[in-house]
Amino acid sequence: MSIPARLGRRLIQLYIGLALYGASSALLVRAGLGLEPWNVLHQGLSELTGLTIGMVSIVVGAVVLLLWLPLRQRPGLGTVSNVFVVGLALDGSLALLPDVHTLAVRVPLLLAGIVLNGVATGLYIAARFGPGPRDGLMTGLHQRTGRSIRLTRTAVEVAVVVTGFALGGTVGVGTVLYAVSIGPLAQLFLRVFAVPAPAGDGLVAAGTPERAILRP
Repeated sequence: MSIPARLGRRLIQLYIGLALYGASSALLVRAGLGLEPWNVLHQGLSELTGLTIGMVSIVVGAVVLLLWLPLRQRPGLGTVSNVFVVGLALDGSLALLPDVHTLAVRVPLLLAGIVLNGVATGLYIAARFGPGPRDGLMTGLHQRTGRSIRLTRTAVEVAVVVTGFALGGTVGVGTVLYAVSIGPLAQLFLRVFAVPAPAGDGLVAAGTPERAILRP
């Protein structure tokens, strides 16, 4: 595959992945059986501020990105795009999805949301345009503190879940199921969607962002 074709595929893969990530989060919101950790916080802040959950996601993503400065992390195109595209796709998907009330519908929505989230994660991480702001925060903390990624990720996500739950975010069986399944799913789809990047490609951010996703 030529370099322009490879770059074009990576760009398409990046933005499809980010859009699907927002859509998968919307499925989990509509299922109402528990959100992924950061969206527990986003939903809680949404309840507090009156902003949409997607807008809160954008604001929180921008704030987290600012925290990269003291951690000396380098954002990539995917990092900045993540802040905006996921939040917009989340709000757009919620506008299209009706409210559901029966478990016969909510459970399949939950399962579809988790699997789609794994697909989306594999797509945008494998495109190699840099990690999302929250993933980069965890790798940055790992590098600055010397603590394992597993420990830094767990500490940060427990903090955001507890805070989000206190503010009214939804924690439930979906939160637990997401936590135990997203690593294997993301690892599977990273392999499926892998796009080898040529050496010296300046659009590829430094580091190995997939490590933050896969909980080594």
